[in-house]
Amino acid sequence: MSVRILRKPVFWWGVLFALTWLLSVYGKTIATGLDMKWLVKYPTAWVFPLKGMISDTMKWLVEDEGLFTMTTRAISWTVAQPYDLVRALLADGFDHGQGRDAVQILPPLSWITVIAMVMALGHYAKNWGLAALVGAAFAYLAIFGQWQSAMITLASVLIAVPIGVIGGLLLGILAYRHPRFDRMLTPVLDLMQTIPIFAYLVPILMMFGFNPVSALVATVIYAMPPMVRITTKSLNAVDPEIKDFGNMTGCTRAQMTWRILVPAAQNSLMIGVNQVIMLSLNMVIIASMIGAGGLGFDVLASLRKLDIGGGFEAGIAIVVLAIAIDRLSQAFAERAHVTAPKGTPWLARHPRTIVVAIVLIAALVIGYILPAFQTYPKAQTLTTGAFWDDSVKYLNINFYDQFEAVKIFFLKGFMLPLKWFLLSVPWPWMIGVVVLIGWRFGGWKLALMNLIMAAFIVSTGLWVKAMISVYLCGASVILACVIGIPIGVLAAVNARAGRIIGVVIDTLQTLPSFVYLIPVVMLLGIGDFTAMIAIVLYALAPAVRYTAHGVRSVSGDLIEAGVVSGCTRRQILTRIRLPLALPDILLGINQTIMLALSMLVITALVGSRDLGQEVYIALAKADTGRGIVAGLGVAFIAIIADRIISASARNARVRYGLEAAHG
Repeated sequence: MSVRILRKPVFWWGVLFALTWLLSVYGKTIATGLDMKWLVKYPTAWVFPLKGMISDTMKWLVEDEGLFTMTTRAISWTVAQPYDLVRALLADGFDHGQGRDAVQILPPLSWITVIAMVMALGHYAKNWGLAALVGAAFAYLAIFGQWQSAMITLASVLIAVPIGVIGGLLLGILAYRHPRFDRMLTPVLDLMQTIPIFAYLVPILMMFGFNPVSALVATVIYAMPPMVRITTKSLNAVDPEIKDFGNMTGCTRAQMTWRILVPAAQNSLMIGVNQVIMLSLNMVIIASMIGAGGLGFDVLASLRKLDIGGGFEAGIAIVVLAIAIDRLSQAFAERAHVTAPKGTPWLARHPRTIVVAIVLIAALVIGYILPAFQTYPKAQTLTTGAFWDDSVKYLNINFYDQFEAVKIFFLKGFMLPLKWFLLSVPWPWMIGVVVLIGWRFGGWKLALMNLIMAAFIVSTGLWVKAMISVYLCGASVILACVIGIPIGVLAAVNARAGRIIGVVIDTLQTLPSFVYLIPVVMLLGIGDFTAMIAIVLYALAPAVRYTAHGVRSVSGDLIEAGVVSGCTRRQILTRIRLPLALPDILLGINQTIMLALSMLVITALVGSRDLGQEVYIALAKADTGRGIVAGLGVAFIAIIADRIISASARNARVRYGLEAAHG
């Protein structure tokens, strides 16, 4: 064997994999022969009782009538007041009295008024095209019988989004001003984004009870981190000349922030607002499990009953609502500020407000005579439930054998061997491999972090379930990348295909995660294969988007140089575009892993026995310690994967000269 081969990293990675495979095959035999069975199975006596400690602490905090309880009650009351007002305005109306004795003194806004309002917002933000789009979206909700649930969901979003945006903006500004606080905040944001939402539903449920306030608190925690990150990044990216101008004019610190930096970063900040909106909508189903109601509850109820038609209708309603709100927020982000000339009469300056006010009054008055002007008539609603039910029945009857053949092929040829491999490797060796990979790509700091997080997982008795999570997530990510990366390349090199693929990916990203479970369960039954398909559908988008972005972003000069040197189209793709797009592709894989891990708890509903199931059981039993520890396990797996892939992407950028090396 030549010295040249020995020096290649690929050789040593191959040796490491071969040793790991040999240990997976013979590890148990070796451990038994050495009378060291603890190498294969972590002893129960060594498990650190962190779950019980957390549960006891939370129980003491909740039951003690002290400052903690007073604080949670104050937060609950503060959040409930605006939510009750907005919900009454959109869905329930204003009542006098309580229970059966309640008398409605004012109905909610009529469906006609709400449609007029959103159309006025669309016209104000952009043009009549957007007004027609959002008007049609809200009309769809009424025509297809989803209005009441949609308005409850909209009320939650209208309260959660401002809290998430304002809180994220303030934290982002604080992180921008104080780098030390930023370094402290980063791991907290990492945990907020990687811990499954079910994990902190348990303590939230104990603190605030089963009601919409708990759902709103959970939604804000889930949706706020992108706003914090984007705020810090946007303020750091403001042109230094703008900052110098503010200093020259004698701005105070507050004036510099609110009159110079924030307005200068407005367009970027609106991206954060859009992210908060979309994440809030993505939470509506999960939040419905602790009292939110609305469209999310309808999807959840349909999933429990395996009602494919009802689930699809409610899921499509969420998508329609998400598209309307998304387009409105994007239009407001891009809108140029226009000021009416001085002396213009108030009526001329606010024509849309006048029209909406007229519609509101007319609908309110006429609604007392003709109820159809107040509430869309149920007799006139349409439904597609039968179509979806019949479609699934047709597929089950005519293609059952084909579905089973595909399932068996993937289970026997891919999934079960991967599961056996991960569960058979001795846990000390696997921890050593994770530490070695961290050291190779990120140095001793990443290696130490990987060691601490892996040790946490094994010491809390979650190693086996963690390996099942890694197996299910890994299988899903591999399949998503095998499908998504070629599609991303096609979207980048073919404009027409790119437009079609973009529409499909946008649709996949706006569908709530629960919606993916309904058709795959109806077609494939329950089990790991069903969970994998649902995860792949949910996590596919980043692999496509980042690959397309990376391939498109390759410098035209480099491509032209390749053409001049005689490269074929295939050579330009394989030797220029793809190598230079590698950092972006790795980041896309990173995001695919994050989305796959976020789906683990949801796939517990279809029979997967991993950390997600631990979190789901903890929610059902209100076991705070069990839920938080399992959630931290998922988060640590996500953080280890994130740091390793981010480090490898950074190394790739340095290797190809796209980024300067840091000493």
